[in-house]
Amino acid sequence: MAETKVQAAAKASNSAKKTSATKAPAKGKAKVETAQQPQNVKTAVNKEAKAATDGPKASSPATPEYSKETYLTWYEQMVLMRKFEEKAGQLYGQQKIKGFCHLYIGQEACVAGTVSALTKDDKHITAYRDHAHPLALGTSPNAIMAELYAKATGCSKGKGGSMHIFDKEVNFIGGHGIVGAQVPMGAGIAFAEKYNKTGNLCVCSMGDGAVRQGALHEAFNMAMLWKLPVIFVIENNGYAMGTSVQRTSNVTELYTLGESYDMPSEPVNAMNVEEVHEAVSRAAERARAGEGPTLLEFKTYRYKGHSMSDPAKYRTKDELEDYRSRDSIEAVRHTILTHNMATEADLEAIDEKIKAQVQESVEFAEKSDYPTADELYHDVYVQQDYPYIRD
Repeated sequence: MAETKVQAAAKASNSAKKTSATKAPAKGKAKVETAQQPQNVKTAVNKEAKAATDGPKASSPATPEYSKETYLTWYEQMVLMRKFEEKAGQLYGQQKIKGFCHLYIGQEACVAGTVSALTKDDKHITAYRDHAHPLALGTSPNAIMAELYAKATGCSKGKGGSMHIFDKEVNFIGGHGIVGAQVPMGAGIAFAEKYNKTGNLCVCSMGDGAVRQGALHEAFNMAMLWKLPVIFVIENNGYAMGTSVQRTSNVTELYTLGESYDMPSEPVNAMNVEEVHEAVSRAAERARAGEGPTLLEFKTYRYKGHSMSDPAKYRTKDELEDYRSRDSIEAVRHTILTHNMATEADLEAIDEKIKAQVQESVEFAEKSDYPTADELYHDVYVQQDYPYIRD
């Protein structure tokens, strides 16, 4: 089975590390190092939010764990995600992008580390915070930006917008606007891969708010019963839409939900791309061995509100700055420079290249046409001659 360049490089530089990494963690024993949050929280709500978002600290390893090529690929992917979304936020403010828009800024290591641990044939599905996933998988920024503009050249032909990015060519099975809807769909994709004996798996990502949907528990039960090759990922940024996990869930260590189904489950410091890569690698090895699903709780943080309409007043400025000070992109940059994998000039050249890419995507979207009215009747049914009225 074909491997991605990042995966091949990572395996080459890390071949000696296969010790206990393939074993499922003991139930209830896995821990993630947390960092102290600022203490000047003024309200009870913010105290609860603080407890829910106490999170892992991004760090740079004393000795590089992967190859130069892997770190540079991570850096380039994450900077592209960051710059693309910063531009999307700016364009939304100018009302060039309309509707809903949910940014991933701060969570880039979740996607970069996941993609590097898998092959190009594995499937990915997520919720509506969905711009970063296809960017890392290789979808053209032009196609994604055009979709945000609702243009016909967008990856969903301008019909999906920000919340419904799809790209079959890179096995991105979409962003989904209904909270938790992608969870049973992810299990279904994994069922198809197992049924067809492809050896591939599905990564099903969700936010922390989705774990209180009943469909999740039905999907978990069936995935374990049938030993489906699926990795369930909770991207826990602490706040769901705008309320802390502490206030909305009796279970605040969300990875423990998998233990009810005897599903291998663990928390992951998702501000650290290496730890994401390693956790997903372990889960993928179990899935491909026929051992079934894994639940990973990626402990992460978003720098922006839930959507562009959210001012995020439920958290303090100190809390936000604390997380910004341990940014995952800066951690990778520090590793690259500290270990002489590239120079400042090399990284600046990457930054400039990405800046040009993003600007090109904006110009492409601006120049593209909107879909014509007859597109309303296309892509509704798979059966082309399905009888329906279009008067």
